[in-house]
Amino acid sequence: MGRSKPTRVVGNLPFAVTSFVGRQREIREVRELLATARLVTLTGVGGVGKTRLASEVAAVAGRSFPDGVWLVDLSGVGDADLVAQTVLTSLGLDVSNRTIEEQLVEHLTDMQALIVLDNCEHLVDACGALCNLLLRSCAGLRILTTSRELLGVAGEHVYTVPPLSMPSPYLPVTLGALAAYDAPTMLVERARAVRPELTLTERDADVVVRVCERLDGIPLAIELAATRLRSLSLPAVLDRLEDRFMLLAGSIRAAVPRQRTLRALIDWSYELCQPSEQLLWARLSVFTGGFTLAAAEGVCAGSDLPRERILDLIDHLVAQSILAPVPTDGPPRYRMLETIREYGWHRLAERDETGALCKRHCDHYLALAERIAGAWNGPGQAAGLAELRAERDNLQAALEWATSTPTAANEALALVTALRYHWCADGFLGEGRRWTDKALRVADQTGPERISALWVAGWVRLLLGEFEAATAALDECAAAAAAVGDRHALGWVSCLRGTTEMFPGHLTSAIAAFEKTVADYSDDDDVVCMTLFQLALAQANAGDRSAGVTAHRGIALADQRGERWTKSYSLWTLGYDQFLRGEYDTAVDSTRAALEIQREFNDHVGTALMMELLAWIATARGEYRHAAGLMGAVGSVWHRIGTSIAVFGPHLEAQHSACEHTLDQSLRQAVQRAERARGAALDHAQAIHYALDPSQTAQEPDEREDTMLTARERQVAELVAQGLSNRKIAQQLVLSTRTVDRHLENILCKLGYSSRAQIAAWTARAQRQP
Repeated sequence: MGRSKPTRVVGNLPFAVTSFVGRQREIREVRELLATARLVTLTGVGGVGKTRLASEVAAVAGRSFPDGVWLVDLSGVGDADLVAQTVLTSLGLDVSNRTIEEQLVEHLTDMQALIVLDNCEHLVDACGALCNLLLRSCAGLRILTTSRELLGVAGEHVYTVPPLSMPSPYLPVTLGALAAYDAPTMLVERARAVRPELTLTERDADVVVRVCERLDGIPLAIELAATRLRSLSLPAVLDRLEDRFMLLAGSIRAAVPRQRTLRALIDWSYELCQPSEQLLWARLSVFTGGFTLAAAEGVCAGSDLPRERILDLIDHLVAQSILAPVPTDGPPRYRMLETIREYGWHRLAERDETGALCKRHCDHYLALAERIAGAWNGPGQAAGLAELRAERDNLQAALEWATSTPTAANEALALVTALRYHWCADGFLGEGRRWTDKALRVADQTGPERISALWVAGWVRLLLGEFEAATAALDECAAAAAAVGDRHALGWVSCLRGTTEMFPGHLTSAIAAFEKTVADYSDDDDVVCMTLFQLALAQANAGDRSAGVTAHRGIALADQRGERWTKSYSLWTLGYDQFLRGEYDTAVDSTRAALEIQREFNDHVGTALMMELLAWIATARGEYRHAAGLMGAVGSVWHRIGTSIAVFGPHLEAQHSACEHTLDQSLRQAVQRAERARGAALDHAQAIHYALDPSQTAQEPDEREDTMLTARERQVAELVAQGLSNRKIAQQLVLSTRTVDRHLENILCKLGYSSRAQIAAWTARAQRQP
């Protein structure tokens, strides 16, 4: 018996020429919208695949419309008066002596049909009016439209088509795991269509991900890039994406002219904008990684673009899919896809405005950083650091411009100084070293900005354990600050000189330096707060009973100012002193209070020091499994920030070594490896939660953990470790997605885990065990 042919949907839908990759979630969500809404608009940036998604939805939903699914392509229609005529022609009807609108209403009145109006953005008003008429007159009609701009009709439901899914470019991924993501799947599939012999190795996986990331996951851009693989290797395509519009200038001949090249596609969107919208689009390209409304107003406004118009113009660009709002609990924030931003940058260069806009961009973020640094020693520290983290890409861009522009050398120095807490209290030590070094290298050897940058460079270097370079920076700073009477810089140098003595273990000279700093600069709370907890630490290591008094003094000063960050460190030094005295219960309370404050911050150094101390206390109390988990988490933190406990002095390093030795003597190797791996798999927030909640530590099992899982659960765990989504796992094991969801819940419950990353770590560990 022969295979039956698939049922052809009534209507005029064309057959697809290329395979449709992924988008199953999007198809389901749009179908669900169509089940309740009579007008659905697919919107999104040009090239994102609105037309193809609409066609796939129409094909899948065809049986729900017995009177047909009709595609109306408006891409070639330039006259708004011809919209209704084009719909009539697409339905296969001839023009009569009645109006076209009357004919359409009469034909569709009693029909259960779906009309797909494709490419409405240049005919928005006409399309909106026709949709409004037809939906009010034809009860069984549904309309699905694609448009970069909303129609603005009552009852319109909007679905924003996202770029194709991609793995994070910052995390390693295997070649097999790429199949779980739509963008790399499309790139590989289209590449093999033009180059059938193409074979990929594990080394190619990262390049594929980076190509897709540079292309923003936009299907048209991926299609164009794939055609270049006829003559270029994957790495060569990635290199040439520095100028994506030149690389992707190849034409797809079957497409309408404005969709044949990436440049033509974005040109079309640009030409649909009003001149003021075009100007703002170009100026907004100076931002990277998104921007706030306040930043757009501060940087982009001018005599030709009044500040009070910025919000309205941003709203228009959002409606045209040029900008996208970013969900945030803070001030309104927006972003551009990199392709759209790069196009705007070309337009800005054509206006000869790049230099002026970069200067204004740098000035804006310098003012932001200086405001946060100036208000540091009081309430709002965590919020200030969170704001800097949100603007990290813009800060990097401002630093790049300032350090590469000779006339902006002072701005570069001022910016690296203003960002000192971002570097040293927010987990970005490596970046701090790179940018302070670069700013000092390109700047003049004199000036107040250089003096401040030098002590910041010394602080960063100290935390990284680079004592010689730190001392050189502090010596230069001291000489220059003394020459001009810069008391604040001298106070910081005095404090950090004490640190240079304490870290190598010279406790007597460190204590003397810290005590002198507190006495000489008692009027500078920034310096005193930073000094007191270090003095308490040095005193504790020296066995000086005044350590607790000093720590309490630091806590009191912080509370007086509403300051939280140094309070956390003062509580830690108090807990450390109590630990050294064998007062384990109070030590735990003090250290947990310190770590609780760290929830508000992204301070990897502080978090690691406090978790280390909790691990030492747990070991001293015989809580070995919890201690091993903490040590695993701590090891990951030190690795991420490029430093270690040894940097902070031989006394702390000795406590660390003693803890490691006790754990080696007290835990079976397999158990210790398992607990360390569990801790190592935790992210920053999870590690803090684990350290604060010892109840998460399971009892030592009598058998290996992998015997707790069924054979099917072990299969699911192995596929999770390969990076497959639940849907892909279901396809591979021929199960329903719901069944895989249930298996995953069982695995997490049995192993006491809370994330897929922990399952992956457990799987790797289990495979290594005999």
